[in-house]
Amino acid sequence: MDNTRLEELFESLGPISIRKLFGGKGIYCEGVIVAVVVRGELMLKADAESMPDFEAAGCSQWTYTGSRHGKGVAMPYWSVPDEAFDDPDEMAVWARRAYEAGRRAGK
Repeated sequence: MDNTRLEELFESLGPISIRKLFGGKGIYCEGVIVAVVVRGELMLKADAESMPDFEAAGCSQWTYTGSRHGKGVAMPYWSVPDEAFDDPDEMAVWARRAYEAGRRAGK
């Protein structure tokens, strides 16, 4: 996913910055991480408060197998609902949820 498309998707939040992260990209708004792009997939920040919304929308959580212990590790990032990619108003709702989760995390 190129930076121009990411800027379009997060336009409702205002200016974003994009940095290399996890071998992909980190998307920040006002210094708050709101999303990552991992293996070409956009994943939004979530927390205990917003996770039920992501689950209800059928989103999937980013997980990976830890190299040291071989166990699954769940990250606080979730896939974007398909309809949000085509509907700027819907994406604005999800982007705001991700921003608020990032603010609550203090990062």
